[in-house]
Amino acid sequence: MTHPVKFIVCLVLMFFLWLLNLSLGTISIPFVSLLERLGGYSFPRESWEIIVINYRIPKSLTAILAGIGLSVSGLQMQTFFRNPLAGPFVLGISSGAGLGVAILSMAGTAFGWQILSGTPNYWAAILASSAGAIGVLVLMGLTAWKVKDSMTLLIVGLMFGSAASSVVTLLSYFSAAEELKMFTLWSMGNLGNTGWSELWYLSGALAIGLSLVIFSVKSYNAMLLGEAYAKSMGINFERLRWIMIISTGILTGGITAFCGPIAFIGIAVPHLARLLFKTNDHKILFPATAILGILVLLACDTIGQLPGLATSLPINAVTTALGAPLIIWLIMKRNFSEAF
Repeated sequence: MTHPVKFIVCLVLMFFLWLLNLSLGTISIPFVSLLERLGGYSFPRESWEIIVINYRIPKSLTAILAGIGLSVSGLQMQTFFRNPLAGPFVLGISSGAGLGVAILSMAGTAFGWQILSGTPNYWAAILASSAGAIGVLVLMGLTAWKVKDSMTLLIVGLMFGSAASSVVTLLSYFSAAEELKMFTLWSMGNLGNTGWSELWYLSGALAIGLSLVIFSVKSYNAMLLGEAYAKSMGINFERLRWIMIISTGILTGGITAFCGPIAFIGIAVPHLARLLFKTNDHKILFPATAILGILVLLACDTIGQLPGLATSLPINAVTTALGAPLIIWLIMKRNFSEAF
């Protein structure tokens, strides 16, 4: 099967999964009614209009944007570091976002800071998460300025993440039960918090992050043969390093701010793209990874909606349950040394 045919199959499957995601939930909406609504007709019931337009379409679009951003971030990092286990969480950006929310939600009780007492609202959590992600991004930028070795940068990113996690653990130990529960729910991930207004901000962040990637495809192809080869080909390695840090920071930080940390998408989907499309050419891999990221996250969100029930599973519970076996299968199926 040629690459264009594979892309067409993925796009058709993506449209079907999107309709399925809109259809299933506490209230099931027939496919026929959804297709008629797309054709300009009204829903038979007014309540369906409210459910689909105000809740399910923004939620599905959030899944699409998050699937693209996380999977492309993972592909960037795996190629740059030439490490099959690299992903959006490696640079500590997600941990920094979590630290920002933890300070906002739990430091009031832990240290008696009255300015932080009470339950923070949604936008306060977004601002705190963004501040934490930007803080770690600045630290990584300063480290990249000083450290020239890519593996050292990777290790430093892991240490930043570990340090942020230790502070979160300390805050959790001293926090009240209600605040700890709120932070725990945020850390499970949620695609349903974004409305139409929030989608504009999330789309803007992704547009900036992805635009940096588009102009660096040739550089990432050269990186497959190592840093020395890339430099011999005239690739500006320092510029590529900054592009990777800034792009990954914007993509991961923006998604984490609006949706909470979402696991496994950034690690698993790039490997799935390499396996299905059988290529290491990033002109093909980047769009393939983006489309497969959409498919995987839409599928996880659809499964997590528990059709027919009045509740839904946290998105991290589904992505982890599906992602861990997927990575094990990929390890058994594919020789990673061929790609790295």
